[in-house]
Amino acid sequence: MDVTENLKKVLSEIEKSESDAGRDPGSVKLIAVSKTKPVEMIQEAYDAGQRDFGENYVQEIVNKSPLLPPDIRWHMIGHLQRNKVRQIIDKVCMIHGVDSLKLAEEISRQAEKREMVMPVLMEVNIGSEESKSGVRPEEVRALAEEMGKLPGISLRGLMCVPPVCEDPGDSREYFRRMQKLSVDIMPENIDNKSVCELSMGMSHDFREAIYCGATMVRIGTDIFGERDYSNKK
Repeated sequence: MDVTENLKKVLSEIEKSESDAGRDPGSVKLIAVSKTKPVEMIQEAYDAGQRDFGENYVQEIVNKSPLLPPDIRWHMIGHLQRNKVRQIIDKVCMIHGVDSLKLAEEISRQAEKREMVMPVLMEVNIGSEESKSGVRPEEVRALAEEMGKLPGISLRGLMCVPPVCEDPGDSREYFRRMQKLSVDIMPENIDNKSVCELSMGMSHDFREAIYCGATMVRIGTDIFGERDYSNKK
């Protein structure tokens, strides 16, 4: 697995997609999803210039971060349990999957203890799927307003994992709805928000996500290959 070459190809595709969508170069940030991957592969991507990495599991961040360069920007992109917030609050640069007021309140408490402000994204269940976490689209504005009252966190935008579509083009419907939701809550008078980020798009559909306004894409397989869950704790 040539991580360096794969990373170059992905970055080239992102640049091309930005151009095709009429967007400025560098307007989309790549989050390299390194869940289940060994530190050696992450180090290779780091040596090739990548700095933002996404993990789904708290324990992987806890285990990997001391073994890798300190300037890596870790993103918690998976479902986060409230009782594990304290384990990563000082290790990540952003929490992508805030899907309830109770979780936001716990992040707020833990951030306040450390006198810090944690950037967060609200997770939206854009397909209203029973099997997925995230707030329903109609609940986004109300939760954003409640999160705006909390100290220690800053709502920076929205994220989603849309329903699986055989044709990546079919994902555009969901990405467009996410973009509209993002625009709708931008003008809201929420003290601690700066809604400018839209985290959506993965290996199979990131081109469509960029076309629809994604500012962050979360790509793992195209960089690191298929995931290995055999050693996941």
